[in-house]
Amino acid sequence: MRVINIYHSHYGHSVTEATQMAEIAGKHFDIGQRVPEVSGKAFDLLTWYMNWLALREDREANPVLPSILKVEAVDTFEATIPWNQLTQAAVLFEKDGEPLGQNGPIRLYVPDGSSKCLNVKSIVTIRIECEASGAAEAEQEASYGFKHTFSRDDMFKK
Repeated sequence: MRVINIYHSHYGHSVTEATQMAEIAGKHFDIGQRVPEVSGKAFDLLTWYMNWLALREDREANPVLPSILKVEAVDTFEATIPWNQLTQAAVLFEKDGEPLGQNGPIRLYVPDGSSKCLNVKSIVTIRIECEASGAAEAEQEASYGFKHTFSRDDMFKK
């Protein structure tokens, strides 16, 4: 099973798996409740986050709310989503009673964000960024696409 790296701007790096995330989230539901054309078992992203935060021994008494979620897939696709667009975000972790195979370990659906129904499959990295001011967040829209990753040497190959 693939691991999922979580990077939090205040709490650093941790590693988890889809089943651990689902356990922390607690309640699961049929993803079709939020994304009608999709089937499988999911959990609410914000519920997972609040439960994950509550389990941290190093958490602050009054933590700063996140402003941005950035997810990265195994194929270098990435999405950056303002936190205020994640109210209906769901994480698909199981289909037909089995962990996600080709599209796993998890898949994020954001049915009500600025990008009609943003979804990212094969997520292996989650980055949670907190800023003291949410002013910039209110004006942002989700962005997504493939990372352009190439070396300096690749640029000069003929």
